[in-house]
Amino acid sequence: MGAAGAFAFTSLPTASATPSASAVIAEVYGGGGNSGATLTRDFVELGNAGSAAYDLSGYSVQYLPGTPSSGSTWQVTALTGAIAPGARYLVGEGTGSGGTTALPTTDATGSIAMSATSGTIALVSGTTALTCKTAADCAADPSIVDLTGYGTAVVREGSGPATGASNTAAVARADSLADTDDNAADFTAATPSPVNSAGQTPGSGDGGGGDGGSPTDPGTVRVHDIQGTTRLSPYAGQTVTRVPGIVTGVRSSGSLGYWIQDPTPDTDPRTSEAVFVYTGSTKPTVTAGDSVLVTGKVSEYYPSSTSQSNTEITGPTTTVLAGGNALPDAVTLDATSVPDAYIPTASGGSIESLPLQPTVYAQDFFESLEGMRVTFADARVVGASDAYGELWVTVKPDENATARGGTLYSSYDQPNTGRIEVMSLDTTSTFPAANVSDELSGVTTGPLDYSTYGGYNVQATQLGTLVDNGLKQEVTRRQKKDELAVATYNVENLDALDTQEKFDRLAEGVAVNLNSPDIVALEEIQDDNGATNDGTVTAEGTLKRFTDAVRAAGGPVYKWRYISPTNDEDGGEPGGNIRQVFLFNPKRVSFTDHTGGDATTATSVVKTRKGVELTYSPGRIDPTNAAWEDSRKPLVGEFTFQGEQVFVVANHFISKGGDQPIHGRYQPPARSSETQRAAQAAEVNTFVKSLLAADKNAKAVVLGDLNDYEFSQTVTTLTADKVLKPLITTLPAAERYTYVYDGNSQTLDHILTSPAVTSFNYDVVHINAEFADQASDHDPQIVRIDVSKCGRH
Repeated sequence: MGAAGAFAFTSLPTASATPSASAVIAEVYGGGGNSGATLTRDFVELGNAGSAAYDLSGYSVQYLPGTPSSGSTWQVTALTGAIAPGARYLVGEGTGSGGTTALPTTDATGSIAMSATSGTIALVSGTTALTCKTAADCAADPSIVDLTGYGTAVVREGSGPATGASNTAAVARADSLADTDDNAADFTAATPSPVNSAGQTPGSGDGGGGDGGSPTDPGTVRVHDIQGTTRLSPYAGQTVTRVPGIVTGVRSSGSLGYWIQDPTPDTDPRTSEAVFVYTGSTKPTVTAGDSVLVTGKVSEYYPSSTSQSNTEITGPTTTVLAGGNALPDAVTLDATSVPDAYIPTASGGSIESLPLQPTVYAQDFFESLEGMRVTFADARVVGASDAYGELWVTVKPDENATARGGTLYSSYDQPNTGRIEVMSLDTTSTFPAANVSDELSGVTTGPLDYSTYGGYNVQATQLGTLVDNGLKQEVTRRQKKDELAVATYNVENLDALDTQEKFDRLAEGVAVNLNSPDIVALEEIQDDNGATNDGTVTAEGTLKRFTDAVRAAGGPVYKWRYISPTNDEDGGEPGGNIRQVFLFNPKRVSFTDHTGGDATTATSVVKTRKGVELTYSPGRIDPTNAAWEDSRKPLVGEFTFQGEQVFVVANHFISKGGDQPIHGRYQPPARSSETQRAAQAAEVNTFVKSLLAADKNAKAVVLGDLNDYEFSQTVTTLTADKVLKPLITTLPAAERYTYVYDGNSQTLDHILTSPAVTSFNYDVVHINAEFADQASDHDPQIVRIDVSKCGRH
């Protein structure tokens, strides 16, 4: 194609063709790594037959299957740099398990798994994915600079696609780069012959520094070459030889290996100067300060299917040149250096091939420092220490601070950028037990790593000193005589086989910190033998131990109501038969029993001469509806307090497990679990509407672990038509959280009330989520309702 969008779908005489003055696609090969292939990787080669350099900044190479379906999308690999006059430009794509020969050093790197036999490649002015899926539609797109369809591709130039592509054959233009806008005429099948911008071919310059030099001389490749300007290494799958660096940290447990950093960096802020050297099951023998040369294969390690990757050198051979060298200076992480924007987006696709913008996005900034020594000072803890020796700090102390020292997560669009996870490489010292609002005083320094859980983290070789700022558990006030106190508490998989200590601590939360509410909705009560999967579904033993512990802690003698689930039908821990339970203090409130409710029978609202009541109490909301598949079913109960009827709905919606992480490579991340939670919310909303249709002044309390935020679709659906008010929104913004995850203080647990509940006092009682020593991972919450001042039926 000679100019953007200027291709025609008619056959032109090849004799009249002249070399294009524009960049063109010179060669396409999709058989890399396949059976019978020599090369290990797919590639697209561009060419410039013009007399001036062709700038590729902001351009991309894109791929579409040969016969696109309705769900097919163009895959994008971003380009940088320029093609010199008469030169070539090599784009590396997907790798396979076959082949023996690596590409020469690529000029751009993607991960598209191209078909060996049929597909379409487009050179595009821009990095937004194309939407055209026919030859005519693509011909009308002015952003397409050149296009090559091969095999049986529907989208192609001219009379037909290029033919002859296979596992062992590419389709290539003549050396003149003649472009007649007819793929069938311009391309022929040929042995794959990739050439990069330096004129290197396979074996002539594999980027590995295999130059035959002295074993103590560095090779030709530096760490910044390996890291490149995107999240993927241009050397992935290739062997690099005698890469120089200084050992900055050694990991001798878990994923074994060490980090090296080049003390002589380049001038490109996008390229990291460090890399992790993975030694497999062999403990590293190097120490920090060693000057080394490393030979090995470059790989991208993905901790999970949706995470970003770590660039590593694997199968290493290490030569130690000298010990005791000064370590490279550490990069400071603070409010000035870390950008305020979080991460780029790619319409839900992978951001891996996008050029890094470390001055724009915090996650790009961290990626540009992957493996490098970083440092911060006097940082506030925003995520308590856990059992795995990890905690979270913020290097931006003013970023969305909560009232108790955490960092509030307040929207999908603005994740907190100052959070960073901290682990210690020192296995001989005890990791500090830090609570939210404590401080890591002094300097913390170490290599910057990436993991599945939490994303970027500092592997501390020097850990700051913990300063205990004295965060205390909260104790809510006791309800007044005319106030009905209703609470919710996720007790984290409690069963009769748990330790007495766990029962006692959870019971203290109810009797002391919640000050003995009249009604408590418990989530995650398991059957009497917990995870033992033998068909047991009752929870009498669990509840007897728990209520006895509450009484011993100074609380009332609670009674309980629940419905046992059908065995292994409600999600949660296999065999645990998780469910919601109502506890109630019979000296203050009575439970109205309407017998007959069971695991599969729905309760409903009926009008009687005595007023509105439930068909079954306790009962379940439409338990056979698909919205509740493999999930806890809401428990509904009818209570009476001082002559006033109150309906309570206890919930535990499906978890967020399976959602893509906010720090992962797919952006924006898919929240697949939200679909089912929204359906669950709609069912509860419908039930409350039926209650209000029967009695517009009905007092209803809907509460529990909704596993979603106050700004989520789940809560929006639950509150549709203003049938419920989310009480979390009545608190100051800095107090709206019940759970802390990855250093984000967030709301997963909720209490909502019907319009007739007009006089109330609401409180989230922080006793767990901010503390290293937790009885549960959730904080409970409570609403005290003055029923005498609420609307009457």
